This record gives sequence, C-alpha cells and structure tokens, in this order.
Amino acid sequence: MSTAPYAEIARLKRSNPEIFRRSLPARLRDWSSWLAFLAALAFGLWWIDASPMRLVNGFSKLGLLVGLMIPPWPGNGLWAYCQAMLETLAMAFLGTIIAAAIAVPLGFLGAKNIVPNWLFHFSLRRFFDAFRGIDGLVWALIFVSAVGLGPFAGVLAIAIGDVMVLGKLFAEAIENVDKKPVDGVRSAGGNGLQVMRLGVLPQVLPVMTSHVLFFFESNVRSATILGIVGAGGIGLQLSDRMRINNWQEAAFIILLILVTVSVIDAVSQRIRAKLI
Repeated sequence: MSTAPYAEIARLKRSNPEIFRRSLPARLRDWSSWLAFLAALAFGLWWIDASPMRLVNGFSKLGLLVGLMIPPWPGNGLWAYCQAMLETLAMAFLGTIIAAAIAVPLGFLGAKNIVPNWLFHFSLRRFFDAFRGIDGLVWALIFVSAVGLGPFAGVLAIAIGDVMVLGKLFAEAIENVDKKPVDGVRSAGGNGLQVMRLGVLPQVLPVMTSHVLFFFESNVRSATILGIVGAGGIGLQLSDRMRINNWQEAAFIILLILVTVSVIDAVSQRIRAKLI
C-alpha cells in the first residue's frame, strides 16, 4: 500500500496545522463566546421571570380562551367586519403606494452610480438608517396623537415607516444595474435624465415592483396591528371584541384576517415570481 497519501497529510499538517487542529487561543475564544452567550441567555430568562410554572399557567389560560372562541361566529357584525377589512386593505395599499412614490427619487439620490458625491451619499444613507430604526407602531401612536383616530393615521404611519426602507432597497438595486445599457444610452447622446429613463429604470423596475408587492403583503398584516392603537380598520374591531370578552367574534375576525392575508400572499407571490 502506498504511503504517499499519508506523507501528503503529514506535510499538510506541518504547513497548515490550523486546518487539522485549531490553536488553543482560538478554542478558548470560542468557548468564551459560547459561555458569554449562555450567560446572557440565562440572565435574560431570569430577568423576565421565565419559569416553567408560568408557562404551564399561561398555556392553561390559553386553552380556556381557545375554548371560548369555538365556534367562531360573526354575530350581527358580518358586514361591519368586511367593511373594516376593506378599510385595512385600503390603508395598506395607500400607505405602500405613497411610500413607493417617495422612495423612487430617494433611491436614485441614494445610489452611488447616480450621485457620486460621497458626503451626500453617506448623509442620505444615515438618514435612511435613522428613520428605519423607528417601528411602524411608534409612528401610528405619533400620528394618532397628531391627526386623530382613524385610517388616515394608519396610512401615514405605514408610508413613513416604509419609505426609508424602500429608499435603501431601491438605491441598492440601482447600484447593481448592468452598466452596458447605461453606457449605450450615454454614447448615443442621451442626457442624464434619458440615461436614467432608458438605461437604469427598465432594469430596476421589476425589482422595485417586487419590493413594493412584498411590502404590501407585510403592510396588510401591520395594518391590523395599527388598528389596535386607534388607526382604524379590522384591528380596531378585533380590539373591541377582545376588550368586551366576545371571543367567538374575535375568533371570526382572526380567521378573516388569516384568509385575507393568505390570498394576498398567494397572489402577490405569483406576480413577484413572474416579474423576477
């Protein structure tokens, strides 16, 4: 039997020992990281008082609530719930469209290949990051206080919450375009606006549309939560039913939300797959 493979392995061990056995400092670093992670996890569980007894009691109460929800029944509010669901869809649609309309020019401004000024690009991206750190629920509370209860506050919260995220995604899509069509339009004598219209936009439009559809899916779910804090829609109806312990109607509303979101997800996924 040839000893060549063993000699080769021995040579590799001598030249690259870290491939076969990690050094002691590297192993100590890994062990320290795992110990720090476990310690942080244990401290977090202790801090929130996550005990097995609380889980048992919580699941028993959850089982009681589920029993009160069966069978789901709309009562006399079927038409009101359908209207509220349509209001939620309108809220998500309008908020997404407004956010996308504002995000398109912001995306072009935030792309390095469109606006090469480093300071402007850096400042705009940090502006995107700052606003992305505020959750849509916080925006809803702010706009409910500013413009009052109702779907208008929800539309504003969705639009402001999404515009910065879409702006960043659009900018990244624009930065990754193929340069050949852009150079072709420029070499044919096209000005800056024509380069963006004919060389950049046709490449990024399917990606932008896919992002907008995905955000519309997400915003339908978000709009139901925004309604609970006073932004109108089906979330407000769900909050009212739960507040008065009408669990059968609450269960019907939850099923209505699940069916609506599932249909929108399925349709949107098909459209996005064709676009991409």
